[in-house]
Amino acid sequence: MKKWFLILAFLTAASTFAQLKTHTFEEAERLAAESPKPYVIFIHTDWCKFCKMMENTTFKNKEIIAALNRNFYFISFNAEDKKDIFFKEAVFKFKPKGNNSGVHELATALAEKNGNTTYPTIAILYPDYSVVAQLQSYINAKDLLQVLGKIR
Repeated sequence: MKKWFLILAFLTAASTFAQLKTHTFEEAERLAAESPKPYVIFIHTDWCKFCKMMENTTFKNKEIIAALNRNFYFISFNAEDKKDIFFKEAVFKFKPKGNNSGVHELATALAEKNGNTTYPTIAILYPDYSVVAQLQSYINAKDLLQVLGKIR
C-alpha cells in the first residue's frame, strides 16, 4: 500500500511541475525546419509589472503549458536583450537610446502595432513567418487558450 501511495504521489508531482519548453529564435527556427509549427513569442521587459504577472500566472497554467509545448515553438524574448539575433535570414541588433536603455530591433519588429510598442506583447507567427496575431497587454490563460485553439 505504501509503495502505491509513493508511486501515485510521484506521478501527481511530475504532472504538477510540467515545464514550459522555451526556445531561442535560432533553435526554434531550426526545429521548425524539421517539424513546422507556429511560433509564439512573448515579448517582455524586466521592469514591466504586467509581463511579470503573465510569467507568474498565464505561463504557469497547466493547459497553456500543454498547448504551447505540443503545438508551438515558444520563445520568451526580453525586448532589451543586447545580443544579436539571427532570425528570418537576417541579423537583428539592440539599438541603444540613451544611458543604459534601448530596445532590440526584433522586439520592435514583432511588437509594434499601429506605431506603438506595448509590453507585454505576444506575437504569433506561422512557420513561413507571416503574423497570425499580435496580442498587446496582459492576457489571461483562458483568453490565450481561446486564441491558441484557433491557430493551426
